[in-house]
Amino acid sequence: MLGSRLKEIREKKNMTINELSQRSSVSKSYISSIERDLQQNPSLEIIQKLCGALDVSLDAVLLEGDEELADWIVPLKQAIEGGLTKKDFLGFLQGWL
Repeated sequence: MLGSRLKEIREKKNMTINELSQRSSVSKSYISSIERDLQQNPSLEIIQKLCGALDVSLDAVLLEGDEELADWIVPLKQAIEGGLTKKDFLGFLQGWL
């Protein structure tokens, strides 16, 4: 869930709730309620503030997976928006391997 993912990322970065609150301008109690899944629908604005303070992409928080994998999603999306096709990408991978 979102709260546990945020907490996991915050702890990996050795950041306290107090530090996250100061960096994000989101109250400590609100962050705590998100992390404990008491607040299950924080606004996108709040999530973006927390992501900015944690220096992670929105995908890294919203995706239930490896943070490093989520970091690949942004450039991949940009490449797709720039015209990269699945066929081109698979051809690149086959040539690279």
